[in-house]
Amino acid sequence: MKKLLSLAVVILMINQSAFAQTAFKNMKYGHVVNVSLPEYMTRTIGLNDNASFQFHNVPKDVSGFIVEDNKDELIIADMKFADAQEFYDNFAKSFLEDQPSRKFSKSDVRKVNGNSYIHADFSYFDEEAKLDIYYYVGVIETPTTFYKLICFTSSAQKETYKPDFDKIMLSIND
Repeated sequence: MKKLLSLAVVILMINQSAFAQTAFKNMKYGHVVNVSLPEYMTRTIGLNDNASFQFHNVPKDVSGFIVEDNKDELIIADMKFADAQEFYDNFAKSFLEDQPSRKFSKSDVRKVNGNSYIHADFSYFDEEAKLDIYYYVGVIETPTTFYKLICFTSSAQKETYKPDFDKIMLSIND
Protein backbone atom coordinates (compact mmCIF):
# COMPACT_ATOMS: atom_id res chain seq x y z
CA MET A 1 0.00 0.00 0.00
CA LYS A 2 2.86 2.38 0.83
CA LYS A 3 4.44 1.63 -2.57
CA LEU A 4 1.17 2.40 -4.33
CA LEU A 5 0.75 5.66 -2.41
CA SER A 6 4.37 6.64 -3.13
CA LEU A 7 3.90 5.86 -6.81
CA ALA A 8 0.71 7.97 -6.92
CA VAL A 9 2.53 10.92 -5.29
CA VAL A 10 5.44 10.67 -7.78
CA ILE A 11 3.05 10.50 -10.74
CA LEU A 12 1.12 13.50 -9.41
CA MET A 13 4.36 15.50 -8.97
CA ILE A 14 5.60 14.64 -12.48
CA ASN A 15 2.23 15.49 -13.95
CA GLN A 16 2.08 18.80 -12.05
CA SER A 17 5.62 19.80 -13.04
CA ALA A 18 4.83 19.13 -16.71
CA PHE A 19 2.02 21.69 -16.57
CA ALA A 20 4.05 24.20 -14.59
CA GLN A 21 6.80 24.59 -17.20
CA THR A 22 7.34 27.85 -19.03
CA ALA A 23 5.57 28.21 -22.35
CA PHE A 24 7.80 28.38 -25.41
CA LYS A 25 7.19 29.83 -28.85
CA ASN A 26 8.80 28.67 -32.06
CA MET A 27 11.19 31.10 -33.69
CA LYS A 28 13.25 30.89 -36.86
CA TYR A 29 16.62 32.37 -37.57
CA GLY A 30 18.95 32.36 -40.49
CA HIS A 31 17.92 31.97 -44.06
CA VAL A 32 19.18 30.75 -47.39
CA VAL A 33 20.99 33.24 -49.60
CA ASN A 34 21.54 32.54 -53.28
CA VAL A 35 24.67 33.79 -55.02
CA SER A 36 26.34 32.81 -58.30
CA LEU A 37 30.12 32.88 -58.59
CA PRO A 38 32.33 32.57 -61.66
CA GLU A 39 33.87 29.11 -62.04
CA TYR A 40 37.34 30.47 -61.27
CA MET A 41 36.31 31.58 -57.75
CA THR A 42 36.39 29.31 -54.68
CA ARG A 43 35.07 29.80 -51.16
CA THR A 44 37.56 30.92 -48.56
CA ILE A 45 37.78 32.40 -45.06
CA GLY A 46 39.87 35.12 -43.45
CA LEU A 47 39.11 38.07 -45.72
CA ASN A 48 36.67 39.81 -43.38
CA ASP A 49 35.53 38.86 -39.87
CA ASN A 50 31.98 40.14 -40.48
CA ALA A 51 31.47 38.35 -43.78
CA SER A 52 28.93 35.56 -44.08
CA PHE A 53 30.39 34.39 -47.40
CA GLN A 54 33.91 34.86 -48.82
CA PHE A 55 35.53 33.88 -52.12
CA HIS A 56 38.77 34.36 -54.04
CA ASN A 57 41.19 33.24 -56.71
CA VAL A 58 44.77 33.64 -55.52
CA PRO A 59 46.55 33.24 -58.90
CA LYS A 60 44.24 35.83 -60.51
CA ASP A 61 44.57 38.12 -57.45
CA VAL A 62 40.81 38.68 -57.14
CA SER A 63 38.65 38.33 -54.02
CA GLY A 64 35.33 39.25 -52.51
CA PHE A 65 32.95 38.82 -49.63
CA ILE A 66 29.35 39.40 -48.60
CA VAL A 67 28.23 40.94 -45.31
CA GLU A 68 24.64 40.31 -44.31
CA ASP A 69 22.65 42.79 -42.18
CA ASN A 70 19.21 41.60 -41.11
CA LYS A 71 16.78 44.54 -41.02
CA ASP A 72 15.10 43.40 -37.78
CA GLU A 73 18.47 43.13 -36.04
CA LEU A 74 19.48 46.58 -37.32
CA ILE A 75 16.28 48.02 -35.82
CA ILE A 76 17.06 46.36 -32.47
CA ALA A 77 20.46 48.12 -32.64
CA ASP A 78 18.69 51.46 -33.35
CA MET A 79 19.88 51.47 -36.96
CA LYS A 80 16.78 51.84 -39.11
CA PHE A 81 17.35 52.64 -42.78
CA ALA A 82 14.56 53.88 -45.04
CA ASP A 83 15.94 52.16 -48.12
CA ALA A 84 19.01 50.79 -49.89
CA GLN A 85 20.25 54.28 -50.80
CA GLU A 86 20.32 55.40 -47.16
CA PHE A 87 22.06 52.15 -46.16
CA TYR A 88 24.61 52.57 -48.97
CA ASP A 89 25.25 56.26 -48.13
CA ASN A 90 25.83 55.37 -44.47
CA PHE A 91 28.37 52.69 -45.43
CA ALA A 92 30.09 54.53 -48.30
CA LYS A 93 30.91 57.67 -46.32
CA SER A 94 33.34 55.73 -44.12
CA PHE A 95 34.59 53.12 -46.61
CA LEU A 96 38.35 53.67 -47.11
CA GLU A 97 38.00 57.11 -45.48
CA ASP A 98 41.47 56.80 -43.93
CA GLN A 99 43.03 56.53 -47.40
CA PRO A 100 44.11 59.98 -48.64
CA SER A 101 44.09 58.83 -52.28
CA ARG A 102 40.54 57.40 -52.07
CA LYS A 103 38.47 57.86 -55.22
CA PHE A 104 34.91 56.76 -55.86
CA SER A 105 32.34 56.88 -58.62
CA LYS A 106 28.75 58.02 -58.55
CA SER A 107 26.49 55.16 -57.46
CA ASP A 108 24.47 53.21 -59.99
CA VAL A 109 20.97 52.22 -58.79
CA ARG A 110 18.87 49.37 -60.21
CA LYS A 111 15.69 47.54 -59.29
CA VAL A 112 15.53 43.86 -60.31
CA ASN A 113 12.85 41.34 -59.27
CA GLY A 114 11.72 43.57 -56.40
CA ASN A 115 15.23 43.95 -54.94
CA SER A 116 17.25 47.18 -54.96
CA TYR A 117 20.86 47.06 -56.14
CA ILE A 118 23.33 49.92 -55.71
CA HIS A 119 26.91 49.82 -56.94
CA ALA A 120 29.91 52.17 -56.97
CA ASP A 121 33.60 51.83 -57.75
CA PHE A 122 36.20 52.76 -55.15
CA SER A 123 39.97 52.80 -55.42
CA TYR A 124 43.06 53.98 -53.63
CA PHE A 125 46.81 53.72 -53.98
CA ASP A 126 48.30 51.32 -51.45
CA GLU A 127 51.69 52.78 -50.48
CA GLU A 128 52.96 49.55 -48.97
CA ALA A 129 52.09 47.37 -51.97
CA LYS A 130 52.85 50.20 -54.45
CA LEU A 131 49.62 49.25 -56.20
CA ASP A 132 46.32 50.91 -57.06
CA ILE A 133 43.54 48.75 -55.54
CA TYR A 134 40.05 48.61 -57.07
CA TYR A 135 36.91 47.85 -55.01
CA TYR A 136 33.51 47.01 -56.40
CA VAL A 137 31.05 47.96 -53.65
CA GLY A 138 27.48 46.76 -53.96
CA VAL A 139 24.49 47.05 -51.66
CA ILE A 140 21.51 44.78 -52.16
CA GLU A 141 18.17 45.27 -50.37
CA THR A 142 15.71 42.39 -50.13
CA PRO A 143 12.52 42.48 -48.05
CA THR A 144 14.35 41.22 -44.92
CA THR A 145 18.03 41.99 -45.38
CA PHE A 146 20.68 44.42 -46.60
CA TYR A 147 23.75 42.78 -48.15
CA LYS A 148 27.10 44.45 -48.81
CA LEU A 149 29.19 42.93 -51.59
CA ILE A 150 32.84 43.95 -51.59
CA CYS A 151 35.02 42.63 -54.42
CA PHE A 152 38.59 43.72 -55.00
CA THR A 153 41.55 43.34 -57.29
CA SER A 154 44.24 45.60 -58.74
CA SER A 155 42.95 48.60 -60.68
CA ALA A 156 44.83 47.26 -63.71
CA GLN A 157 42.41 44.29 -63.73
CA LYS A 158 39.24 46.32 -63.13
CA GLU A 159 37.86 46.03 -66.66
CA THR A 160 38.54 42.28 -66.71
CA TYR A 161 36.62 41.45 -63.52
CA LYS A 162 34.04 44.23 -63.13
CA PRO A 163 31.46 42.47 -65.38
CA ASP A 164 31.78 39.35 -63.20
CA PHE A 165 31.42 41.42 -60.02
CA ASP A 166 28.26 42.94 -61.46
CA LYS A 167 26.83 39.46 -62.20
CA ILE A 168 27.66 38.35 -58.66
CA MET A 169 25.82 41.36 -57.23
CA LEU A 170 22.72 40.81 -59.36
CA SER A 171 22.63 37.12 -58.41
CA ILE A 172 22.33 37.79 -54.67
CA ASN A 173 18.83 37.15 -53.39
CA ASP A 174 17.01 35.37 -50.60
